[in-house]
Amino acid sequence: MSTRSEHHTVPLSVLLKRELANEKIERPELIHGQASQSKKGEDFTLIKTECQRMVGDGVSTYSVFGLFDGHNGSAAAIYSKENLLNNVLSAIPLDLNRDEWIAALPRALVAGFVKTDKDFQERAQMSGTTVTFVIIEGWVVTVASVGDSRCILEAAEGGIYYLSADHRLDCNEEERSRITASGGEVGRLNTGGGAEIGPLRCWPGGLCLSRSIGDRDVGEYIVPVPYVKQVKLSTSGGRLIISSDGVWDALTAEAALDCCRSMSADAAATQIVKESLHAKGLRDDTTCIVIDILPQEKPPAPLPPPKKQGKGVFKSMFRKKSTESTSYVDKEYIEPDVVEELFEEGSAMLSERLDTKYPLCNMFRLFTCAVCQVEVKPGEGISIHAGSCNAGKLRPWDGPFLCLSCQEKKEAMEGKRHSAGIVVEVNSQQPSTEDSGYTMLAFSEDLFSDFRFRVIKTVQNQTFTEKKGGYCGRIG
Repeated sequence: MSTRSEHHTVPLSVLLKRELANEKIERPELIHGQASQSKKGEDFTLIKTECQRMVGDGVSTYSVFGLFDGHNGSAAAIYSKENLLNNVLSAIPLDLNRDEWIAALPRALVAGFVKTDKDFQERAQMSGTTVTFVIIEGWVVTVASVGDSRCILEAAEGGIYYLSADHRLDCNEEERSRITASGGEVGRLNTGGGAEIGPLRCWPGGLCLSRSIGDRDVGEYIVPVPYVKQVKLSTSGGRLIISSDGVWDALTAEAALDCCRSMSADAAATQIVKESLHAKGLRDDTTCIVIDILPQEKPPAPLPPPKKQGKGVFKSMFRKKSTESTSYVDKEYIEPDVVEELFEEGSAMLSERLDTKYPLCNMFRLFTCAVCQVEVKPGEGISIHAGSCNAGKLRPWDGPFLCLSCQEKKEAMEGKRHSAGIVVEVNSQQPSTEDSGYTMLAFSEDLFSDFRFRVIKTVQNQTFTEKKGGYCGRIG
């Protein structure tokens, strides 16, 4: 005769409270600091801590850190700082749990970047900006970036991880190939007689970067689709450094980490900027954000009294731990100090980045544009896989979908529609009245900077619009 085993039941409310309590205890402590030295006044930062996914629960929190390094003015950097986060969040459904929300972030970041760029370009301003955008939820760090402001991570055990891509044409062969395959040209500034100077640039336009937000006058070859990487830290934590190119042009990742070891986040940011200026001088806006992701400290037991008071956490962080101080049994149950990669994608093709092959294929609402979130009427939506603005109907099995405006932007970014215009040759010599299609250019500041050029004279009654501080290269 078998006996029925006894099962002790626990009310669901108790289980939920335990889960929330455990999640709250296991969440890391974030300590951040920032420092900057301004030369052009075009670097901006965004720091928002303790943001809530679900208003009022006090548990589902995340933090946001953004660095915006503008060029040709500060308008694009300021606009991105003020609007990018809202555009990202608007692309995430409200009814997702924590794991689903984290899984939705990579595609939402792509949609948010593209929408921010699209909206800013409609303002008809010519500035642009790099963006490095970091969202930290628990031990999960998600980074989206365009341009050359980088983000690095040093895990507590000492490993260094690069969480952003450098979209400078000088150091990114894939981006050079993408631009030339789309019909653009990549080359250095030709000063006449075959001599070339300065960094590689995208023509028309002359920008040193292949990806940014803004830069309306450069054309479709410069895209706002970000490189996205998502990692999960061990509960030992780590240190993030987000800096503009003013730092990375002067310091390697190892040098930046070494110069501030054992310092607090605030002191570390100041020291990194100081070391950058010492190495190269103040040649550009130089900005640094440091975030320490630390395990929560447990309160000391009442008995016996603790031998020492105080944290001492910064002296023990970011160095390799001794393997002799832990017993065999303890080692068996301690979580290894590793950084787990959850997601990585850098394609500039919007159709690939918003494709349903990624997790949460239903995150985009059926009758809503996947980029700008506007309502798309039945029969008017265009599949993101459509080859042209005239192809594709709203079919549930072919989503996600774009409105007409976003589809046109997608095609332009992917080189399927080229803007009509005259490509002018950059020539430092004053043209004669017989020359056709040549312009005289004013070089803006340093030929080796990320500036482009302003038309100051035209020939043969060509119509050119002089843009204050604007960029030239394609006239149309």
